Amino acid sequence: MKSRITVDGEPLPFVEGQTVAAALVAAGRVAWRTTRVGGRPRGVFCGIGVCFDCLVTIDGTAGQRACLVPARADMTVRTREDGDE
Repeated sequence: MKSRITVDGEPLPFVEGQTVAAALVAAGRVAWRTTRVGGRPRGVFCGIGVCFDCLVTIDGTAGQRACLVPARADMTVRTREDGDE
């Protein structure tokens, strides 16, 4: 059964056990922020929490690595593309 998180104000389905990054990629969002210099798109790079390419704001806490945080029902996620940070 799929639950939903809210990403940039829109509902996004996820499967139990997925990380926020996995839910974003499964929904076709492979990039959700851009680099400071050059504005290059970023999303999941390493997938194990070593880099900082997949940063999002989760439930008001900025700088969370989407690849490490398990998705849970009613979670609110904001990306930098949504004007965060």
